[in-house]
Amino acid sequence: MRYLDHCIHLAGGGSQQIPAGKVVCVGLNYRDHVKEMDGQVADEPVIFLKPSSALVPLEEPVAIPVEFGACHYEAEMSILIGEQLGDCTEEEAAKAIIGVGVALDLTLRDLQSQFKQKGHPWDKAKGFDGACPASAFVDRAQVGDLQNLELRFTLNGEVKQASNTRHMITPVLTLIAYISRYFTLMPGDIVLTGTPAGVGPLSPDDQLTLELVDVVSVTTSVVAR
Repeated sequence: MRYLDHCIHLAGGGSQQIPAGKVVCVGLNYRDHVKEMDGQVADEPVIFLKPSSALVPLEEPVAIPVEFGACHYEAEMSILIGEQLGDCTEEEAAKAIIGVGVALDLTLRDLQSQFKQKGHPWDKAKGFDGACPASAFVDRAQVGDLQNLELRFTLNGEVKQASNTRHMITPVLTLIAYISRYFTLMPGDIVLTGTPAGVGPLSPDDQLTLELVDVVSVTTSVVAR
């Protein structure tokens, strides 16, 4: 399994390599996903972490650990941080964003359900090796309003997830500022901004397309790890 060095696509066609950092994720950030998971809208963002070892290139086949039961896809917009942020303002958060992409928050759903029932942490269901296939990042300067982007996930030719980032419960800048109150964000860290309704299981040989319309689109396949 090849782990990820982020590649930011620049306007001139060049690239900049940045070592992979941690991934900070938000759960239940679209109301339709809250509903499909039989949850409730939280009073504040639900935050969890994936280690850098979870990051793999989305452009390569997505390897899922079939021995642990169902592995679900969750398509998300990803944000690459380029400056250190601690207890920052939304204005500071905006200046620190250097890249925008797409990623899959892979979830071992059977394991997660077992851990939840026992009241145990579910890090193993979310942070396993390869749990965050992420695209290369488009230069922030080439992307418009982060709260008006179409997010779409297609599985074997059928659209499974389709939404707009304006439907986020906690918008991007508010989310980053909130995260920075608890975790200092460093250059190379990634923020995953939540998934809309339509999540479901993956199987080997599935064909996937994950896109932010008019920003980035990646087509890949699924293999057994």
